[in-house]
Amino acid sequence: MKILFCCEFYAPSVGGIQEVMRQVAERLVSRGHNVTVATSHLPARTFRELNGVRIVGFDVSGNFVKGVEGEVAQYQRFVSTGDFDVVLINMAQQWTLDALIPVLSEIPSRKILIPCGFSCFYEPSYAAYFRQMPNVLRRFDHLIFHASDYRDICFAKKHGVKQFSIIPNGASETEFAVEKDHAFRTRLGISNQEWLFLTVGALTVDKGHIDLLKSYMDCNFNGQASVLLLNANTYIAEANEKHSKVSTVSSGTGVHHQNRATCDTRWDKKTGREVLSKAYRTLSHFITGNKPDRDPLPFRDEIQSLLEQLNQPGTTKRVMIMDMPRPELVQAYMNADLFVFASHIEYSPLVLFEAAAAGTAFLSAQVGNAEEIVEWTGAGVIGPSVIDKRGYTRIDSKQFTARWIQLMHDEEGRRKRGRHGKRNWAARFTWEHIAQQYETVLQQVCTAPAIIGRASRRC
Repeated sequence: MKILFCCEFYAPSVGGIQEVMRQVAERLVSRGHNVTVATSHLPARTFRELNGVRIVGFDVSGNFVKGVEGEVAQYQRFVSTGDFDVVLINMAQQWTLDALIPVLSEIPSRKILIPCGFSCFYEPSYAAYFRQMPNVLRRFDHLIFHASDYRDICFAKKHGVKQFSIIPNGASETEFAVEKDHAFRTRLGISNQEWLFLTVGALTVDKGHIDLLKSYMDCNFNGQASVLLLNANTYIAEANEKHSKVSTVSSGTGVHHQNRATCDTRWDKKTGREVLSKAYRTLSHFITGNKPDRDPLPFRDEIQSLLEQLNQPGTTKRVMIMDMPRPELVQAYMNADLFVFASHIEYSPLVLFEAAAAGTAFLSAQVGNAEEIVEWTGAGVIGPSVIDKRGYTRIDSKQFTARWIQLMHDEEGRRKRGRHGKRNWAARFTWEHIAQQYETVLQQVCTAPAIIGRASRRC
């Protein structure tokens, strides 16, 4: 098959959707398919092909609500005149879908959409957008959802859309095939006697880091020393000012409409030392008590206060904020005693699958389809949460703290969840298994009778 993936960001940009698209695209290439990705042009992207996947960048930004600007006509022509059997678009509410809405009927390829959660479904400014969405969905040959009970799939069912599949997210069988490195803690100065907690997420308010730090502060571990390792999971500094104003932050396929922290933490290959990004240096200042010249993060003051309290001398708790290279992050998952997650809005967070792949139990807010991931993997526990009228989740701090303490005093229970998670992940949620499901859907869509618009190609 000749396949076109359309997604707002792709490698070297890092994030949930980028990871899903890259993992699936590369595996489809290895299966003999021709895969192209249409995505945002990024100055940091110095290649046009990555692991057999062709990448075509367009200088486009925005969405239906904010307005789409840039090389819109060029993108529309590329998709509508390209020699593709099937076009798969990942995520509504961003330009790779919204720029095509006026020309969907002109695209001869079969068309598949992953709505990806409808994160702005309850936002008043998106009311007109979602009024037209039923007609948009019906113009696709097929939809793919990552959750069986979430706002996007419920919306589609309500409006009579029946041509869809549910394909979950997952974690890499290649990355998590490595052995646990017992020297990991030593490298970070963490003793084997300390409990190690891990959380992963972009440095934005909606990742819930402040809520998590408050809960951690309230945890009474009866004097047991502990470390909370916050991996900032920051983004390569590829976005120019125009993109940073209108683009979304995406991690774990939860999409948050905020300005991105364009920061980059790299590891010097010669010295083995970390080269700190601006955002990371700022957080280092927080820990040492030295204020930076500028405040790039809107929640700087509150997070600084929490870090200073948690990291003061003489306490049994501490927080480390890092942005580790991917192999080190995998080791962090494997060496952690518990993965904790308090994000405000997600769709189907990859980090929970990754915790399961590492054999590490997790405690998560009731965000996105986290509850379903708990059922699928058996690896986690949901912390009581409150969901507001705009669809944002906040942990119930007191009860979340109680669950955290309870899990840490049930070592056998945590180990059992970790074993179940790793076994179930290996059986169902590796990217290899998931790529097979995508391939099956793509082939079925290509060979089924055309039901929409001018779609007439056969694979």
